[in-house]
Amino acid sequence: MATMHYLLFGILSVAVFLLGGVGNRTLRDKVAVSQVETRSDIPCVAWQARQPTQTPMVAPGQSAGLRERMVDIAVREIGVSEATGHNDGRRVEEYLACTGLGKGYAWCAAFVSWTYAKAGLSAPRNAWSPALFPLARRYTKKEIQQNSFRQADLFAIHNASLGRINHVGIVRKVAGNWIWTVEGNSANRVSSRRRALATIHAFANWLD
Repeated sequence: MATMHYLLFGILSVAVFLLGGVGNRTLRDKVAVSQVETRSDIPCVAWQARQPTQTPMVAPGQSAGLRERMVDIAVREIGVSEATGHNDGRRVEEYLACTGLGKGYAWCAAFVSWTYAKAGLSAPRNAWSPALFPLARRYTKKEIQQNSFRQADLFAIHNASLGRINHVGIVRKVAGNWIWTVEGNSANRVSSRRRALATIHAFANWLD
């Protein structure tokens, strides 16, 4: 009888140990996932990064190759469309996830954020298009007149009825008084467009 008791006790001990290990492992997994979801060094996770407006994103003089690569990343997305015309779809939702949002939100600024993230940059990360044009990042009127802006810079469209910037995209190339762009949420898709400089409200440089 005593032998049977010891046997049962041993079986129960092993069971408790195994269950405890599973429980601890599950807890560790949850902690690990939580840490991954909140790490700011991982691009395109659902978090809202603080946006520097003074510190250059790359070392001075080293942005030329990066600019070309960023434009190439954006160009490869041309043709990506919403699923139902309501700011949705797998790829569109990937763009929005870079700014901590889900489907249903306007995504032109999220597309820009996603492109910068794919290029390995930590900012900008914001789905609010006016936030991508702080004064410290904007080109001056004189610089715009001198065509100082370059590919991979951001351009802004101003909406008079709203009284603010309501659309943003990436400069693909500059050609005289025109720019070629790559922009998300343009006719519900990622598009390349030609825009007259006279229609551009502002340009921003997040690279130098």
